[in-house]
This record gives sequence, C-alpha cells and structure tokens, in this order.
Amino acid sequence: MAGFLRSLAYICKYMKITLKSAFMKRSVKVFCTLALMWTVVASAHGQPAGKEKVNRTPAVAGSFYPASPVELRHMLDGYFQKESGGSSEDPVALIVPHAGYVFSGEVAAAGFRMIDRDKVYKHIFIIGPAHRTYFNGAALYTQGDFITPLGHVPVDPLANELVQQHKLITSNSLPHKQEHCIEVQLPFLQYWLRKPFSFIPILVGGESEQTAEVLAKVLAPYFTPENLFIISADFSHYPSMENAIKADKITGDAIISNNPALFLKTLRLNGEMFGPELVTSICGWLPALTLLKITEKIPGTEYRKIMYRNSGHSTYGDKKKVVGYQTIAVFRQANAEKTPDFDLPASDKLQLLKLARSSIIASLNHANLPRMPEKSLHSNLTMEAGAFVTLRKKGELRGCIGNFSSQDPLCQTVQEMALAAAFRDTRFSPVTLREMDQIDIEISVLTPLKRIRSISEFRLGKDGIYIRKGSRSGTFLPQVAEETGWTTEEFLGHCSRDKAGLGWESWKEKDTELYTYQALIFGEAGSPATVVKRGK
Repeated sequence: MAGFLRSLAYICKYMKITLKSAFMKRSVKVFCTLALMWTVVASAHGQPAGKEKVNRTPAVAGSFYPASPVELRHMLDGYFQKESGGSSEDPVALIVPHAGYVFSGEVAAAGFRMIDRDKVYKHIFIIGPAHRTYFNGAALYTQGDFITPLGHVPVDPLANELVQQHKLITSNSLPHKQEHCIEVQLPFLQYWLRKPFSFIPILVGGESEQTAEVLAKVLAPYFTPENLFIISADFSHYPSMENAIKADKITGDAIISNNPALFLKTLRLNGEMFGPELVTSICGWLPALTLLKITEKIPGTEYRKIMYRNSGHSTYGDKKKVVGYQTIAVFRQANAEKTPDFDLPASDKLQLLKLARSSIIASLNHANLPRMPEKSLHSNLTMEAGAFVTLRKKGELRGCIGNFSSQDPLCQTVQEMALAAAFRDTRFSPVTLREMDQIDIEISVLTPLKRIRSISEFRLGKDGIYIRKGSRSGTFLPQVAEETGWTTEEFLGHCSRDKAGLGWESWKEKDTELYTYQALIFGEAGSPATVVKRGK
C-alpha cells in the first residue's frame, strides 16, 4: 500500500492536485487514475494485476535476422556448419555479439555450439545493455513469453522471484519492447538446444558501476554448472577496421584477465588512445562488468577467446567505420587450484628480455655476447625448456625462431633463439642496429609437447599446435589465435598449409600427428604481454 501511495502522490504532483483532494474527488478521471496506478505498481513488482499474459513479440525479425522460419533455419545451418570441433568442456558463460546476423551471426554461433546440445539447464540468464530506453538498474520481462520465428520461449518463473526480492530489479516491460540485444540470442538457443528451455531476460540500464556490483551479488549464487549465463555485447563502435582490431584485442585481453578493475581501466585508456572515433569499446560494458564481478573471486575460472570478426569482414560492411564482434567463453576448472599455470617471477622475465636484447646488440656491434654467471642465476633460468623469441617492428612481425625442447639452460636457449630470430629467419632480411630502437622483443617459454587424439582436446587461444606428418611439420604459438581472430578450423588449416606445407585439411588425416603445448608469454612495451619497456 505504501508503494501505491507514493506512486499516487507522484501522479497528483504531475496533475497539480493534492493527495487529499484526489481522495475526496469522485470524478471518473480520478478513479481511472487510481486504477491505472494500481496496475503500474503491481506490474513493477512482477504481479499480473489480473491481466492475461502478454507475450513479447519480435522487434527485429525481418531486419536483424529473417522473419521466415525456413530462411532463419537455413541461415543458422550455414553458421553452425562453419564451426568444427567444439569443446570437450561445457562453458558456464558466453559473451556473444548481438548485431544483424549477416555481420555477427558466425561469431555468435561459434560460442553457442560449445554448449552441450542435450543439456537441460536449470536457469539460463541472458543479460544485455538497454539501447533504446534510459533507466538505472535492471529491467526483467515477466509479463509473458518471448516469441521468435522459431516459436515461443517461456520466461523462467525465477525472473518474477528476483523482481520481488531485490529493489534494483523491476518488471518494467517498456525497455524490452523494441530492444534487440536479447531477442537476437534466442534463435541460436532454439536452433542448437534439443530440449525445451526457459530463460531470464535482463536488460541493464544506466552508467553506474554500482549497478553491476549489486546485480553481481544477486546473480552470483546462480553461477554454477547447472546454469548458463549469456552476456550480449558488441565491441568497438565506429573506428576504422584497423583500429577496431587493435581496440577489440585490448578489450578482450582485459576481459579474459578476469579482473574488473583492469577492464574498467582499459575502457578509459582505449578512449584516450583511439579518440572520438571510438564511441565505445564495448556497448555491453555493464553486463560484462557484472560477469567479471561474479567470477573474479571464483577459483578455477578461465576466460577464453573463441572468435573475432568486425563488420568490415562482412561483404555488407564498410571498412572505414566498423563494429567489433567477439565471442568469449567462460569455464570453471574444478581442480585449477591444484594445477596452477606455469609462471616465472617478474625479475626472471626481466633478465631474459635484457639478455635477448643485449645479445642482439652485441652481435651487431661485433662484441662478445653477454654471459649470465650460473652461480647467480635463479633455478628457473637454468632449467631445460623450449622457447621462442619473437621480434616485432611497429607491431609487425620482424622475426620469430624457437624450438620445442632443449637440453641447454633456459637462459642459453633464449639467447640463441634471439640471435636466430634477428639474423636467421629466412622470411626477413637480418635486423640492423638502426632498427633496434623500433623493435620489441617477446619471449614464449614452452611446456613439453602433449600428443592429442581429438581436436576437442585443443583449446583455441590457450594451446599452441604442432602438426607433423612424415618429414613435414609446422607450429603456431597460442597467441597467433588472438592476433588473427581465426576459428579453430582456420587456425589448424593455416598451420597445416602455411607452416607444415601440407594440405588445408591434412590435420584431419589419420597419419597426421597433433601435439599441443602452452606458452608463458612476456615481452617489452608494445608487445601483447608487456612486462618491461624497450631498452638499448
């Protein structure tokens, strides 16, 4: 009743009458106002107020995707068939784009096909940014089902419970009426999941980080393997294609760090770096921040980049002003705390980078190569390990040589690979002394090779691949996936054809051996994994 009186007082103020006179008047207008306000208040708290269910009809069918069920299924067939392999693990969350399917459909499908098709989820949350209506907080649609050309999708009863229990969350249907970011995700789920499902549609409005903080606390108890979170977000808006690729990689890197503070800092730095042409780094930054707030303290949470494209890659797109699309999957590793990733202290990384640079410069000056006294070395630097050294000049590859294993100390391997990358990479002319101020050095320390029997064991963006057939072999480091935005099939196809000199699909053949490995990657300023500034 108190909420009703507050709402009535607001209407009275708007109509320039007092609350007392509103109760004393007997006009039809006042009674109509009372009835209207009762409906609004009841609706805001998730109550039907005696009304029949009102289904949410499609707002962008026929524009963002085909309105015809036959045409829509045919389009989805094409997107899902382009992706191969999938994952042996089941993601607990996906970040997927929400643009027109001709621009971002393939990228979205790359994420959805990672889901177990036969799994029955207890709750599916789809969280997206409000584009057309400004409000603060979270708005859920609880008035009825969502309808798409592929049929009805029921709204989970949990949605109404969340509205009842939390002040931040309302059952305001207005923001949902013309919004596309949730609607466009449903056909992917309807196509891919074999079992019926319901979902919870959440639109996030405003610009307050506090909204993400509170919403994360509300939803954190549901972040379990029996549920699925889908974050609807497009990345960079309207920079050139070249700058979009750079900005989207930086933003994606911040997200997979699982660090909300770094993510927010990255958004600010992107604005400074790319200027006014970058309207936003990610239009779903509040939903993404909500997910990061949920996962940052959960042991074993791992974010992986799955696929990247932007509208410039589409035949319908303009390369001068583009929008970025990226799919990122989130996994929970139950035993992650027992098997921490290999790492080196920052001091060891610094020593190796200095050794690599000073060795190249010494060779250019025809001086003696620097030596590291074994007695003063940390045990990490004397262990036997494979390593690659990559040189980049103004962001472009200038040389890369390495080996998978070595019986020499790591420091010696790094020194030898640095010299090989500078002077013996036959794809490039030898590095000159004049160039050294423009060259950044990156080192990848490798784990031992692991033979895999199925491509489902390969993790794009996490694993490097080594392909061998007969006397031919080739490899791609893990970071190549992020730098190129390739799918798993493209990653393996390019490695097979371009690095091993085999056919595009030779990696699928029975007599081809596939090995994976991981890399600890660190480098100087300007390289993807920065720990130190470029030095002479």
